[in-house]
Amino acid sequence: MTRPAPEDPRAARTKERLREALLAECAERPLAEVGVAALVRRAGVGRATFYVHYADLEALAVDACADVVREAVEALHSWQGRPDPVHAPPALAEFFNSLTPHAELYRALLAPGGGGPLGLVLHRDLRAYSLRERERAGAADAPLVASAVAATFAGVLADWLHGLLDADASQVADQVWQLLVALHASR
Repeated sequence: MTRPAPEDPRAARTKERLREALLAECAERPLAEVGVAALVRRAGVGRATFYVHYADLEALAVDACADVVREAVEALHSWQGRPDPVHAPPALAEFFNSLTPHAELYRALLAPGGGGPLGLVLHRDLRAYSLRERERAGAADAPLVASAVAATFAGVLADWLHGLLDADASQVADQVWQLLVALHASR
């Protein structure tokens, strides 16, 4: 089995500059109003360089928001020992609180119900992590529960970001936690 070649440090720096420029642009205007010309000007790179790394602004936006997916997965799995069935781990409430600065961008990429390009990444990564954990525990229902966990969390997160759930960050963390604990205990 071969390992993928490490990314060229210059390419990594350029992509980081583009991600930072996109987040800065989206702090000033919605993603739909951000243009490639303004973005590359802010990043200090050429338009052609942008297209070497990304097919379009949405691809860059999903890449720029990929950390939120990693943080969600880590927050959901931050508990140790036996999980409290009522109160979420503190990391989960902290995760929901951390979304505020870029909530508009997340809403643009995460449709109600958990769809959209960021929802697909979140579902894929959370399902893979949950599946590994369930299989490691020897659960026969691992694929079913992993799918249910990923869909439930992505859907609740998206609906909360879109204002469809009336709860603050701490409340929604506890509510989604209770759902996820119930899913794990149901089979």
